[in-house]
Amino acid sequence: MNHCNFFQSSVGKKVVMSITGVFLMIFLLLHLSVNLFLFSGEKAFNDAVFFMRENIFIRIMEYVLAIGFFIHILFGIKLHLENKKVKGEIDYAINSYSITSFSSRSMVYTGILILSFLVLHLINFMIPMKYSDHRHLISDYNIVVSLFKNPFYTLIYVFSFFILGIHLNHGFQSSFQSLGLSNKKRLAWIQKFSFLYLWFICSGFSIIAIWFFFNE
Repeated sequence: MNHCNFFQSSVGKKVVMSITGVFLMIFLLLHLSVNLFLFSGEKAFNDAVFFMRENIFIRIMEYVLAIGFFIHILFGIKLHLENKKVKGEIDYAINSYSITSFSSRSMVYTGILILSFLVLHLINFMIPMKYSDHRHLISDYNIVVSLFKNPFYTLIYVFSFFILGIHLNHGFQSSFQSLGLSNKKRLAWIQKFSFLYLWFICSGFSIIAIWFFFNE
């Protein structure tokens, strides 16, 4: 099988989904680490954002991330449609060691919700912080904190990370399986690691938003 045929196959698409998914999960850790500087005050957070913004490696990775996210979405939708046609409502990557879970059946739907939140997130955070004509008049810290004082946005923010947790609950484990790194012996450890990761990420982002909603 040549490379083109491999990536057009179901297995090839799952491998691409897994690689881009792992890359996106690493980005979430990096993003959370920057957000944690909010607890250190305005200067610390602004300095962290400035470092990320001016670092050439990070700037290149932003474009790689955007491409990876687009590929992840495209392949996810294609796999969902292919498997729905063949197997009804069974989603793109079933864990061969357990009964199909709600998170696996809802992957494409949670993915769409996450994409919707990402668009909102970019409009409210990245664009004002990087491209607004008023970005020199209000600090990055104040942009973030002011948004977290908005109850409607904070509710959407926390809910979106709840949805992300559902998505990660299956996506994390299926990534190991699709890359051939999972077996019956390793499955229990992968499930524990998955649980710790998704709770650390989702709780971390949510707690930051809730903290600043009530305390700043």
